[in-house]
Amino acid sequence: MTNETLASYANLSLYSAMAVLTLSMLGYAGYLAGLLPAREARAESVEGAEAPERELVAAGGGSVGAGAGGGDVVTTSPTGTEVPLRARKAGGIAQTLAILGTVLLLVSAALRGASVQRWPLGNMFEFGVASALFTMVVFVAWGVRRDLKWLGLFVVAPVLILLGLANTVWYTEAAELMPSLKSVWLVIHVTVATISVGLFAVGFVVALLYLAQDRFGADSRVLRALPAGRTLERLTYGLHIVAFPLWTFTLIAGAIWARQAWGSYWNWDPKEVWTFIIWVVYAAYLHARVTRGWRRQSATWVAVAGFVCIIVNYAVVNVYFVGQHSYSGL
Repeated sequence: MTNETLASYANLSLYSAMAVLTLSMLGYAGYLAGLLPAREARAESVEGAEAPERELVAAGGGSVGAGAGGGDVVTTSPTGTEVPLRARKAGGIAQTLAILGTVLLLVSAALRGASVQRWPLGNMFEFGVASALFTMVVFVAWGVRRDLKWLGLFVVAPVLILLGLANTVWYTEAAELMPSLKSVWLVIHVTVATISVGLFAVGFVVALLYLAQDRFGADSRVLRALPAGRTLERLTYGLHIVAFPLWTFTLIAGAIWARQAWGSYWNWDPKEVWTFIIWVVYAAYLHARVTRGWRRQSATWVAVAGFVCIIVNYAVVNVYFVGQHSYSGL
């Protein structure tokens, strides 16, 4: 039985999260806008072949400094650039709002589950919200360990797009689960899948930034404000190293659940096939990444293809392909 009051509160929390994340996105945009002049001034002042090496060493920095901007410059960004005070404030506010938005998404998911007394991963709308939630959890938790304000705009904007799609295209009223979904494996299998998608999503964003900087970095003011290309590529690889075992577990857990629900570990269902295709593509990326003769850029394109497969799996296969996994709710 559905508790309509809790369901309405869940929607209200979701709308509030979207409003807060919109403000956070604007704050991150302000941070980058404030960082650009300082970054360009530093690039013009650095001369000689040792300049890229100095920038790389400063990539983990957070030291206090003063530059050409006078007293307005108070700290150093992860890019090795002295950050004006206004940009620093904008970034701090954006980070706080990102955390608040993540908490509101968590509250929305919890209330949605409580309204129907089940795990809130039963249809496309709920999966979209959960994917946005875990993407933000990955970003916020990672931001505790290192300064990722330069990445905020590029993560929060796609999350808002996803939430917009969930609210308009995929929205489904809170309801009971189909009988075949009433299993502990829904909690295990789908939750781990959603966590891995969150990691892959952030990795996808960083991968695109790396490829864009490699191709257009010299001609783009925004891309020049980001960390060095080598740093971006290593971050991309690190995120996928964590996400891939989780996706492997998702594939195995899905097979176990299929055996219990349908009597067979593998049924060549479209969703099963695409889940395996995603696994193969990401395995190919990780293999290419450590294989001599593969350029880092080429391997990163394979990672990008992997996330494109995830989008196809959840936005196309879930909705338009008929199979045993037709649980989109649409």
